[in-house]
Amino acid sequence: MSMEVIAACAAALLALGLGAAGWAQDKGAEDPALAPPPVLLHPGPEYADRARIFQGIPGIERAANGRLWATWYGGGPTEGPWNYVMLVTSGDDGATWSDVKFVIDPPGDVRAFDPCLWHDPTGRLWLFWAQGYSHWDGRSGVWTIMTEESDREDANWSPPRRLCDGIMMNKPTVLSTGEWLLPAAIWSLKPNVIEESYAHDISAATGSYVVCSTDQGKTFRPLGKSDIEGRRCDEHMVIEKRDGTLWMLARTDYGIGESFSTDRGVTWSAGQPSKIAHIKTARFFIRRLKSDKLLLVKHHPPTMEGRSHLTAYLSDDDGATWYGGLVIDERGGVSYPDGVEAPDGTIYLIYDYSRTGDKQILMATFTESDVAKGECVSEKARRRVVVNQATGKPPA
Repeated sequence: MSMEVIAACAAALLALGLGAAGWAQDKGAEDPALAPPPVLLHPGPEYADRARIFQGIPGIERAANGRLWATWYGGGPTEGPWNYVMLVTSGDDGATWSDVKFVIDPPGDVRAFDPCLWHDPTGRLWLFWAQGYSHWDGRSGVWTIMTEESDREDANWSPPRRLCDGIMMNKPTVLSTGEWLLPAAIWSLKPNVIEESYAHDISAATGSYVVCSTDQGKTFRPLGKSDIEGRRCDEHMVIEKRDGTLWMLARTDYGIGESFSTDRGVTWSAGQPSKIAHIKTARFFIRRLKSDKLLLVKHHPPTMEGRSHLTAYLSDDDGATWYGGLVIDERGGVSYPDGVEAPDGTIYLIYDYSRTGDKQILMATFTESDVAKGECVSEKARRRVVVNQATGKPPA
């Protein structure tokens, strides 16, 4: 390993608050944002659907026995210190969904937000979320809990655990060589907090990181980062191409930016605009399917302005070209897709609609054939399945 790579790794360790052992020092007693948050197994009426006036940014996973899990965050009038993370489940393929199973709600001005669900290769279900002060405190942190019982409605979960600084809201990638890569980012935004003492200036560490585990989640260490021009709220994802190259795609103020790594994530190429046409500053979803095709879900409105026309595409050539075009939901106000594929090829996609209006978390199901033909032709296709709808009204 070259001295440049060693230096890059050392800088990344310091940037993400990880020491030689790979963990941030526990400072919860003096900094509530670093303290494990309460997991409320029996949330009270203040967390009921009728109490929420804002919600969105969902994630979805499917257990081996078909049980579905969904997460999102809400609470308060919009993004801010009132936010908390929720989890629900379905045992009938999404026909009906449970009430909120539990809530992760840090006390005071610390919020939980941007959750992500992921089954690892051993079958364990991980719930990740970000935790920090106010809207963005300049540091935040990636937290997780995990269960080995995702086939059960009343699964037992591990205690909360902080992995690193930053925000991770998209699923990890498992490389062909076995490593797990978590896409965690230090946003390039200045802190936006309600008290100046909450702000943390680690802007020198800003970047779209990959955080690696080589021991099935026992420990994590940062490998490297990209700094794609135009990124702010990165929401990046990583795809391993067939030749072993890692392809990072990130949300930018012009659409989608990209960067590449040929050393398993240690170093990354200079960022550049992707050829994928997308609206500015909006999340998209990309994942490799069991067929080895790539699935891409993004906005494709006629004017290329605004969060509407959430549309799915396929690629047979590692993202060089795309075809199909299944419109999942054409309405304005649909956003933040996340998905998972079942063994039979059914794709489950979750997204939000009208975060402060209808306040819906919705699911669609479809197959590759539906995407390729640009219309729902399979018996698996469903649209606008309601996972949850909040009905709270803002105070007069």
